[in-house]
Amino acid sequence: MDHVTGLKCTICGATYGVDEVMYVCPKHGDDGNLDVQYDYEVIASRISRESLVANPEPSIWRYKPLIAVEPDSPVPPLRVGWTPLYESPRLAALLGLKHVWVKDDGVNPTASFKDRASAVAVVKAREVGAEIITTASTGNAAAAMAGLAASIGLPAVIFVPKTAPPAKIAQHLIYGARVLLVDGTYDMAVELTLKVAKAFGWYNRSTGYNPYMTEGKKTAALEICEQLAWNAPDRIFVPVGDGCIIGGIHKGLKDLFALGWIDHIPKIMGIQAEGSSALVDAWERGLQGWEMTEQPADTIADSISAGLPRDRNKALAAVRETDGAYLRVSDQEILDAIPVVARNTGVFSEPAAATAYAGLAKAVEKGLVAADERIVVLLTGSGLKDIKNAMKTMPEPPIVAPTLEAVKAVMRNA
Repeated sequence: MDHVTGLKCTICGATYGVDEVMYVCPKHGDDGNLDVQYDYEVIASRISRESLVANPEPSIWRYKPLIAVEPDSPVPPLRVGWTPLYESPRLAALLGLKHVWVKDDGVNPTASFKDRASAVAVVKAREVGAEIITTASTGNAAAAMAGLAASIGLPAVIFVPKTAPPAKIAQHLIYGARVLLVDGTYDMAVELTLKVAKAFGWYNRSTGYNPYMTEGKKTAALEICEQLAWNAPDRIFVPVGDGCIIGGIHKGLKDLFALGWIDHIPKIMGIQAEGSSALVDAWERGLQGWEMTEQPADTIADSISAGLPRDRNKALAAVRETDGAYLRVSDQEILDAIPVVARNTGVFSEPAAATAYAGLAKAVEKGLVAADERIVVLLTGSGLKDIKNAMKTMPEPPIVAPTLEAVKAVMRNA
């Protein structure tokens, strides 16, 4: 990987060669998150905005020279990324805005954004000759890893809280992963995975621990800017749990700016459920990631439930360095957002994804967004992931007799 210059610690700034460490800075234990560093001159010699025009690859691998994998590494067959960016004038009009787009990552192979990181994870696992890949997850990351691992025949063992939605657990099992339901929180599942992976020598995909997961997730930012003809938006609204997605969006934008492909970096807006809002609290108090302590995490948006976000250093930098903001929204605001987004865009989102739109509505309410700003809302997962909570937003449909008169009666009362 001659386009990668090293791995830099997000706490102390120490830099290591890619062959020196695999996951974290040894000075800080499991909390020493690393950030991949690039040689942009080398990258620019291999990829450009012009070359992308002629590139027919409809996946994250159209950006392979910008991802920290070996150029000749085989990639999984599933099509991950290059998800649609829909302009949404009716959604914009509801909020008095002029320009709103939604990025629908629910159309990825396992129906969530997490496929982006998992695609990179299985490539990296093969590069190091791993026989088993593992991760801790609230559900989506595990489903993504199970699906991507299945696509190349790599055995997977996953750890998820026993409270994960049944639809997500079903995905894990159907893909053939070994599923271990943890009798505890997501944070407990993470700690257990770290211990098990070290003991057994398994490749660990867990976000906030494996630095290459950021590199997979950043591809959404690359796509957004390319899909907008390299006219970067003014703000991007991102649902936040562990912080890896928002850190990835920031990383992708920094890459594009360093290459001169965009002329500004959008303000990044991190949105958390108020029942799991450790990063909002840290941002409001001016804390650094390494100063944060675990907080209670309880929200219907299971995909963004994290008591101590694992990628907290990158997540805070994403907002602070772009002059963005962190906002919290209630579970009820999240539920209310699901049908609003669906009815005005045709995109059915799970609670964690709808959190991003709920955050946009909150930002407008607080006067943080100007009417003419160009806004992208990141919808990170399909509503089919969590039907139980989606149904809470809707009344039970009427039951009618199989007659025309019965239908007429119902329609008169509609």
